[in-house]
Amino acid sequence: MTAAHAPEPSSAPSSAPEGLSAATSGGTDPTPAVLYPLQPDHPELVAPFAELVARTAARRLWLCQSFRAEPHQVLAHLAGMGHTVPVGTAVTLMPLRHPYEAALQARSLALLTGQPVVAGYGIGTPEFASGLTSEPYRSPRAAVGEYVTSVRALLDGASVAHDGPYHRLHATLPPVGPHAPVEVGAGVLRPGMARTAGATADVAITWMTPPDYVRDTLAPQLAAGAAEAGRAARPRIATAVHVAVCRPGRDPRRLAETAAGAHLHAPHYADMLRRAGVNLDAPDPAAELLRADVVVTGTPQEIAETLSAYRAAGVDEILLNPTAVLLTEGVHAAVTDLEEIIAATRSAGR
Repeated sequence: MTAAHAPEPSSAPSSAPEGLSAATSGGTDPTPAVLYPLQPDHPELVAPFAELVARTAARRLWLCQSFRAEPHQVLAHLAGMGHTVPVGTAVTLMPLRHPYEAALQARSLALLTGQPVVAGYGIGTPEFASGLTSEPYRSPRAAVGEYVTSVRALLDGASVAHDGPYHRLHATLPPVGPHAPVEVGAGVLRPGMARTAGATADVAITWMTPPDYVRDTLAPQLAAGAAEAGRAARPRIATAVHVAVCRPGRDPRRLAETAAGAHLHAPHYADMLRRAGVNLDAPDPAAELLRADVVVTGTPQEIAETLSAYRAAGVDEILLNPTAVLLTEGVHAAVTDLEEIIAATRSAGR
């Protein structure tokens, strides 16, 4: 990579400007987005979710990091199949790619799909990062802030000259024609990272964060970080919420365990949930997850009502996460749940 390319001219692609506000990015739209939460072996496994987004006009199709079929390639393949819907990644892991490659992949999706993209990034576990990097991240916050800043600058057409502890970058992206906007997101669970995201990201992407915790902890820290950086508004908040419709034969506690059980053993998730007042040491942690609306069950109308509490807490985009039903009953049942929840949300005007 070199800095030989001139910065992109004013007729270059449109991309989300730094400090993009919820109002200008469609944050007032109450329609949820859809998350495919597993690691697919082939894009065909994700196609029913892309079809659901198109059919229901859901906000976006999100994928998370996959070590089977790589998420950018899955989304590009889906676009080639005709599934051209807004997309997002929640989140891909920074140690896997240099910021230049990250910006190139994100912009490529916007070009290939013709639809808005949210490119979300996070470090992952310390063990994963240390297995791929020359040395552990001494400051995860600094690493994320530098990375997101570089990706945003490249997407804005800037010539970046950065020599930091976590990456070196002296380059620009070559100019291309106009394309759909790209927002840059950062994975956020705890207050420190929220402050960093507030200063650098367009979108703060959270998982399993209860609404009260978003309102009382994350949103204020995002706003504080934005203010310190002189930004006009805090980043949008996009929150993945586990959902499952109550139906005969479904046990809500079992669904909660299936949906969130693995995350409870991850120290950063456990710490966040404890900060949010979720008693993971209780005799029945699944009941705690249900009580705190980390896992939301009920009729589609009841789920829509609970999701309105997330929006009231400051969440701009809700990612409906059907992990439990997808794992226990398969794709058709998961898509049916999501379609009914989206319809209930829309019909309630929420």
